[in-house]
Amino acid sequence: MRFPLEGEALAERARLLETLHSLTDDEFNGGPTLCAEWAPRDVLGHLIGVDDLTTYARRFGVGAANAAQVARARELSREDLMKRAEQWAARPSATSRFAAAFLLGDLSIHHQDILRGLGRTREVPPPVAAAILREGAFVLSPVYNRRILRYKVIPTDDGRALGRGREVRGTREQLGMWLAGRDTLSDELTFA
Repeated sequence: MRFPLEGEALAERARLLETLHSLTDDEFNGGPTLCAEWAPRDVLGHLIGVDDLTTYARRFGVGAANAAQVARARELSREDLMKRAEQWAARPSATSRFAAAFLLGDLSIHHQDILRGLGRTREVPPPVAAAILREGAFVLSPVYNRRILRYKVIPTDDGRALGRGREVRGTREQLGMWLAGRDTLSDELTFA
């Protein structure tokens, strides 16, 4: 059984693995990302851990669960972690397949965290750009920031404006990353 956007989520997992395979050992183990204190390997550990919802059930709070996922990944060699990642990319859990439309945004934001942290770019596929904006606007904003409540975000590449207040323009990827708390993207946006 296929769920909405499952194919795009599988494709994004494969694209993330391509990025990770292209990194040197130093970049993989200690390179900067837009996630404070996380190297690319840590971001990968978190993403793999999302497939195991029991991590969240056993921990008090999302932060503690994320820290446990990263700690487990740090115990593995790069080779072993990448083997787990290959399995994760090819065979998502049933809950991840069911929630693919929701999780595509988180996955895509973290992929961009790695690329942007290392000064790399890629062409972001339109469904991925839409998922990044959706994640930043509707999933993270009410919890981590109030930007979507104070700004009218206007995508310059496609899609409709969201919110109200001071206008801010940029691509869906830029806006979604900024809404999700990646403040370094402010310089790429146009504020009215």
